[in-house]
Amino acid sequence: MPEIAIVAALEREIWPLVKHWRVAEQEYGGRKFRFFEKDPRIAVCGGIGPEAARRATEAVIALYQPRAVQSVGFAGALESGLQVGEVLEVRYVIDVADGSKIDTGRGAAVLVSFASVAGSEQKSRLAKSYDATAVDMEAAAVAKGAEAHGLPFAAIKVISDEIGFPMPPVDQFTTQNGGFRTASFVSFLAVRPWLWTRVIRLARNSAKASRALCERLARDTGTRLNGAVGQESAAVGGDGAQ
Repeated sequence: MPEIAIVAALEREIWPLVKHWRVAEQEYGGRKFRFFEKDPRIAVCGGIGPEAARRATEAVIALYQPRAVQSVGFAGALESGLQVGEVLEVRYVIDVADGSKIDTGRGAAVLVSFASVAGSEQKSRLAKSYDATAVDMEAAAVAKGAEAHGLPFAAIKVISDEIGFPMPPVDQFTTQNGGFRTASFVSFLAVRPWLWTRVIRLARNSAKASRALCERLARDTGTRLNGAVGQESAAVGGDGAQ
């Protein structure tokens, strides 16, 4: 029984942390999941969005019986002072879908979970409506899954895009299962060169955010990244569409 189950959306978010962990592929609820195992933790990347997060949370709880659940991954800034790579320990998670609010009992940040990728205009509206620090898509679903099983919940998020960053149109390439149609996105970009600089910047931001997040998660338990605590030389690319 692992102490903590880590639930992320995409492997690129936590790859520096888990790349040397044991990998186990298991099926639950008719879907296959890849679990990364390293005592006292287990990690699963369920996909983009609340439904994918809900399924992954149910799967990891049912198959591994953890003692606590943690939502980790990328988030968009809702405060102008937040920079890419800043790690947030979340106190409150607010579900925009129903207005519910979960108190983790630790940290200070206020995170809102929104059903789609929040661009700069949507971020401004969310910031005003909820007086929130950051926005993601999955934390509320993970929190509700943990709560349903009577398990402690925590959330650690890292800023991958600042409040004014113009997000590329990535929503249309997310599948119903929470995957991302990379080939279709590349084809879309190929004939739209005016988006290239934005996507390259987002990929670099995602790599920086991933390293910062994994360094924090490693320090939390005294584990090591690539031979030294808080060190990771490999760049991790990605769209960071949270």
